[in-house]
Amino acid sequence: MAASKKAAKAPAKTNRTLLVVESPSKAKIISKYLGSKYKVIASVGHVRDLPKSRLGVDVENNFEPEYINIRGKGDTIKEIKKEAAASSKVLLATDPDREGEAISWHLAHLLGIDPAEKCRVMFNEINKQTVQEAIKNPREIENGLVDAQQARRVLDRLVGYQISPLLWKKVSWGLSAGRVQSAALKLICDREREILDFVPEEYWRIAADFGDGFVAELNKISGRKARVGNREEADAIADDLEKGEYVVDSVKEGKRQTKPYAPFTTSSLQQAASIRLGFQTSKTMQIAQQLYEGVNLKGIGARGLVTYIRTDSVRVSAQAVAAASAYIGDKFGEEYVGNNYFSNKNKAMQDAHEAIRPSDVTLEPEMIKDSLTADQFKLYDLIWRRFVASRMAAAQYDTMQVLINNGKYEFKANGAIMTFDGWTKVYKTSGPEGEVNIPKLTEGEVLELKQLIKEQKFTQPPARYTEASLVKEMEDKNIGRPSTYASIISVLVNRKYVKRVKKALEPTKLGFDVIGILQDYFTDIVDVKFTGEMEDNLDSVEMGDKDWKTVVADFYEGFSKELKAADREVERIEKEVVLSDEVCEICGKPMAIKEGRFGKFLACTGYPECKNTKPIVKSTGVKCPKCGKDIIEKKGRKSGKLFYGCSGYPECDVVFWDKPTGDTCPDCGSMLVKTKGKNGTVKCSNPECKYKEKKK
Repeated sequence: MAASKKAAKAPAKTNRTLLVVESPSKAKIISKYLGSKYKVIASVGHVRDLPKSRLGVDVENNFEPEYINIRGKGDTIKEIKKEAAASSKVLLATDPDREGEAISWHLAHLLGIDPAEKCRVMFNEINKQTVQEAIKNPREIENGLVDAQQARRVLDRLVGYQISPLLWKKVSWGLSAGRVQSAALKLICDREREILDFVPEEYWRIAADFGDGFVAELNKISGRKARVGNREEADAIADDLEKGEYVVDSVKEGKRQTKPYAPFTTSSLQQAASIRLGFQTSKTMQIAQQLYEGVNLKGIGARGLVTYIRTDSVRVSAQAVAAASAYIGDKFGEEYVGNNYFSNKNKAMQDAHEAIRPSDVTLEPEMIKDSLTADQFKLYDLIWRRFVASRMAAAQYDTMQVLINNGKYEFKANGAIMTFDGWTKVYKTSGPEGEVNIPKLTEGEVLELKQLIKEQKFTQPPARYTEASLVKEMEDKNIGRPSTYASIISVLVNRKYVKRVKKALEPTKLGFDVIGILQDYFTDIVDVKFTGEMEDNLDSVEMGDKDWKTVVADFYEGFSKELKAADREVERIEKEVVLSDEVCEICGKPMAIKEGRFGKFLACTGYPECKNTKPIVKSTGVKCPKCGKDIIEKKGRKSGKLFYGCSGYPECDVVFWDKPTGDTCPDCGSMLVKTKGKNGTVKCSNPECKYKEKKK
C-alpha cells in the first residue's frame, strides 16, 4: 500500500497584520506609513467575476450569480492566501466605493473571513495620519454597497449577453449592447438626427455703435421683443432710425457679486478637464487615480495628493475648510477668505466622500511641479485652484444698465467693472458675458451714432455632444454614475458606434444601426428615463431600502418578453429569404437580398459561417471618364442622398451629384449630366463650364 502524502504544513502565524489594497502603487506608499508590523499587498482590482464564456446568472434560481476566480489572477490569489494564513489579522482596504466594497466582499469569501467581522478599512485620502487612523477603526463589510454592485453587474450581464446575439444576426458579428451605454448612444444619435433635420432660420442683429467700445443692442420695438427676420425688415428699421435721435431713457447703477464654483465632483472634474485641458474623460480619471494613489515628491517623499476621485458630493470636511481659510488669509489677506456653503444636487444621496480636493492645501502646484508629469501637474493645478477658489470670497462688480430710445425702438446695453477680484484671483474664468464698456451717462442725454450695425445671421443647429457636454447630460438625466462615465464613452468609441471628430462625438452608421435595432425591440434599454429610474433603484439597494434580486427580477420580467418577441421576429425575417442572382465570392453560396436600417444589401446565405455582405450595385450604364469602370448609383452614408460614383472607388474618386448621360460636353469635353426632377436639364458637370442643352 502506497504511503500517504504528508499534509502540507500550515505557515506559522506571525504577529503581523495583512492589509489588502487594490493598487500596487498604493501598496508601496502605505507600506512606508505602517512599518514592519504590517504587510501590504495589492489585489490589482477584482479577483472574482462572472465567467466570460457563458451567461453566469442562474435566471431560474432567483438570478443567483456564478462567480469564478478571474483567469490570470491565480498567482495573485495564491499570494494573498499565503500571506493571510501567515498573518494574525487581515484588513481589507480596497477603494471606498461600490466596486471596492465588492472586491473586499470577494476577498473575504476567498480568505474565509466573515463579512460581519470588522475587517474593512477605508481612507478618503492617502497620507500617514489618515491611513493610521483608518487602521484603528475597521468596520464590517457594507452589504448595501455590495448588493448594489451585484445588481448592476447582473443587470449588465443579462442585457449584454442576451441582446448581443440578436445584433449578430441583424447587423454584424461581434457586436454587443450595454445597458447604460445604449441609453448614452441614443442621446448621441438623437442629437445627430436633430442636426440633420435642422432648418436654419434667418434673423438680423441690429446694434448702435456710439464709439469707444460702447455698443447697444436693439432690444424692443413698440414695447415688444425685437425680432428682425430678413433684410427688408432690417433696411426699413435702419431708415426709421436715421430719422430720429438716440436719447438715453434710463441709467441704472448697481452692484453684483459672483460666488465661486463648488469644489470638484467626479463629473465636474471630467467636464472641466475636457474644456480647459482638452483631456478625454478616460485620461482624466487615469491621472486623477495617480494623484490619489500617490506620487514621490522630491524632498518630501511618497504622498497622495488629492482625496478620493469618485464622488458625487461637494461636501468638504471642517478640517479642510479651516486649513484652506488659514492658507487663503495668510497668502492673499483676510478679505479673500470666504464662508461659502455648497449643497449636493441629489439631496437623498449617501454623502460618503468629500469633494475632490488637495490632501494638503499648502502644497502649491508650482512647489511640486518638478515631481509631476506635465499632465499630472495640469490636473493637480486645476483641482487645487478649484478647491482654493471655492473657499474664497465672492468677486464684486459695479454694474450699469442703459436703455436708449429712438422713437419706437429701444436699445439696451449692460456694463460691469470688477471692483474686487475675490476667488477669480485663483480660478480664472472668461468673465461676465454680454458686458460692454459704458461711459458716464445722464437721462435725456442725446448720443451721437458712429455706426449702425446690421448683421445677417442664421439660427444654428444644436452642437454635437463633446465629452464634457455628454457627461453633463448623463449626470442631468441620471444615466450611469460619475465613476462610469469615462468607461461608457470609451466603450462607445472602441466599439465604433461613435467616433471623435475634433472634440465632438459623432455616431457612425454602425451606431445608428445598433440603436435602430434596440429602439425597435428593446424600448426600455434605450429609454433615458427608464435608465435613470434604474439608477435610483440601485441607490435604494445601496441604502438598504430595496432587495437587489427584486430589482433585477422586476427589470427582467419586461426585458424577457421583449427578448422573446425580438427572437421570433428575427426568425420570421430569416425565413423570408429573397435570393439574388449573385454568388458569394468567398464561399460560393448564393447571396440573399436583405434590408437594414439604411436600405437593402446583399448577405451570404452561408451565415454565420460566412459573414460576407456587400451593397446592391445599380449601374447607370455609363463608363467612368477617368478609369473606364462602371458609374453606379450610391447613397450618402448619413444624408441618404443619391449620387453617382465610380465603382472603382477608392482607387478612382470620380463623383457626380447629377446622373451622368454618357455624352461629353461640346465646349470642354467633360461629362454631361441630367439634373433631378421631371423636367431635368442636361448640363456640363464641370462647374467652371456654363454649357446647357436647350430644352426641346
